[in-house]
Amino acid sequence: MSDELESLAADAYVYGFPLVSGLSMMDRFVRVGMGVLPPTPFNRFAHATRLAAPDTRFVSVNNDTVYSIAQLDLSGGPLLLHTPDTGGAYHVLQFVDAWSANFAYLGSRATGTGEGSWAIVPPGWSGTEPAGVRGVIDAPTAVVTIVGRNACAGPADLPRVRALQQELTLTPLGEPHPTGLPTPDPAVPGALRFFERMRVWSADFPPAAPDQAYQERFQPLGLLEEGPSPYASAGPELADALEAGLAEGARRVEEANTAPAADGGEPGAWVSDPHLFDHNLDHFGVGTLDEARWKAADRTASYLRRAVAARAGLWGNHGYEAVYAYTFRDADGEPLTGDRRYTLTFDSPPPVAAFWSVTMYDVPEYHLVANPVDRYSIGDRTPGLVRGTDGSLTIRIQHDPPPDEANWLPAPEGAFRPMIRLYLPREPVLDGSYTLPRIERVRTG
Repeated sequence: MSDELESLAADAYVYGFPLVSGLSMMDRFVRVGMGVLPPTPFNRFAHATRLAAPDTRFVSVNNDTVYSIAQLDLSGGPLLLHTPDTGGAYHVLQFVDAWSANFAYLGSRATGTGEGSWAIVPPGWSGTEPAGVRGVIDAPTAVVTIVGRNACAGPADLPRVRALQQELTLTPLGEPHPTGLPTPDPAVPGALRFFERMRVWSADFPPAAPDQAYQERFQPLGLLEEGPSPYASAGPELADALEAGLAEGARRVEEANTAPAADGGEPGAWVSDPHLFDHNLDHFGVGTLDEARWKAADRTASYLRRAVAARAGLWGNHGYEAVYAYTFRDADGEPLTGDRRYTLTFDSPPPVAAFWSVTMYDVPEYHLVANPVDRYSIGDRTPGLVRGTDGSLTIRIQHDPPPDEANWLPAPEGAFRPMIRLYLPREPVLDGSYTLPRIERVRTG
């Protein structure tokens, strides 16, 4: 029986990881903030005053846009969202439910760059659409994260972005009485707290009906029990099975996260999956594409994929908004490490409608890396880049500064994982016909 419980607990970990990871981050934003984003109550935007830096301890955070993030609690009723006119500049507001599913988008691609107001309503809402709004955004869960990104070309561009942030507002439609996240039982020992959070949060923020049916199989683990926590004084068999299952589930997620892509055996090929965030199968609001192409074909198999997405890039966009590519190895198939020097050469710019960048992250946390020139990403908007006479661009990736720092992307001393972001990718990126160049090791002597 214990082996069965352990296997079931591993499945539960994989299934519940996006919920626990996302809502734990939501709780952190509200209570303590993150980097330059101060702690901010529910239903208000927290605005970054600069681009993300190493003090922004968020997995795979981008260094291309300035964040405006709001944690919504719709238990008190709908909210009115006002968005400013960005004057044609790239921006996106991404709406993420409690289970990490992207269910709506506003912004350049989805709704344009003009000013507007939108009503955000809780599950089951049956009120009247407010006058003057451009539309209604139906939330699948009572708590929602809005991830706002405004393209920023650097410090000189910050005043423009800051002015836009002040016009991005949330206003309650009625008398607000938000309740926030329910509190897991603090008496639950550390090894079982993951499952306690999953139990409490999945009860208050239930997933779509097909997922609820899948959850029924976790009954023997106590994950469906209401009232007092079954984990505060769990018996040894259950406690041991949950601990072992948690470790096995985490191993599965990490293994899937670092597994090489189906790249035909090409060593050092970039792992790029435009469909990594296709696990939303049930709620398609403003700005989403309700098409088979953007839906995971196998619901059960998608649970591992969405866990990997939450692990490697929590709150990432659908591929039609942005594509992310990463690699752990060079063109020889060797792990990337700061005690070696590398080049990355683009013969021509990647095919995008907005812009692209390469960002450096450490391993295994995937955080930005401190460096003496405060450069955490490099791309088509980086000032002072030096291109070849044929128009090619060679980026130098290494820990120690090169003689000419114009094209330098600093690396940490140890292992690292760079990520390429392609904003508003064109069809060759989405259909896989475009291939990113591999990172080449520089050999001396």
